[in-house]
Amino acid sequence: MRTIRVLAPGLPASGGSFVLPAAAAGHVARVLRLVPGDELVLFDGCGQEATASIAEIRGSTVCVTAAVPVVVDRESPLRLTLVQGVSRGERMDLVMQKATELGVARLVPVMTERSVVKLDAAQAAKRLQHWQGVVAAACEQSGRTWLPEVLPPLPLLKWLAQPAAEGESRFLLHPGSSTRARDLPALRSATLLIGPEGGLAPQEREAALQSGFQDLSLGPRILRTETAALAALAALQAVAGDL
Repeated sequence: MRTIRVLAPGLPASGGSFVLPAAAAGHVARVLRLVPGDELVLFDGCGQEATASIAEIRGSTVCVTAAVPVVVDRESPLRLTLVQGVSRGERMDLVMQKATELGVARLVPVMTERSVVKLDAAQAAKRLQHWQGVVAAACEQSGRTWLPEVLPPLPLLKWLAQPAAEGESRFLLHPGSSTRARDLPALRSATLLIGPEGGLAPQEREAALQSGFQDLSLGPRILRTETAALAALAALQAVAGDL
């Protein structure tokens, strides 16, 4: 029987009766159509989860009885950040979903010169909320207890102007590179930059190299933006993470 997992920030440390947050309650009652007596697993997005059962549903209010939360660590030893050029809706959603399943710790959507998608402030805020929902659902499905951080969309060059984190290795895919993931030394923290559908403009690539990025190859073939991101993440996890 499939285990139903639901994101529920604010789990009580001692367990017991708990009213689900509005988003979780709506998912439980309207989407999953659970009823009193049904069992589920709640996780808080900060490393803890607890078994629970539904005690009562009154309109939009869902009350559960939860066990004492326990710390569950399913995170990769390799801290991965994906800096992804914003692409069209379904492609971007796919990257957000699968990157979460592959253990990414942070997702940074960036606007580039060749980005087909253009976002004003209101659109960016709406898209961020949507992506956060995609990531939460991916955590529910994959068993993660930590919710990856999703940053608001920002221009690539603005992001590149920020200093790299201490101990962070930075990679930019380039078919002409002789370096493969299997050639890399031991990694603890890695950032991967992927361009949008049209790739990075020459000046953006140069800015990335000046910011400490190094070329990494996935072979001689040109991959779509969503394929490149997921293949590279899987390769890095295989050589330095937990795949």
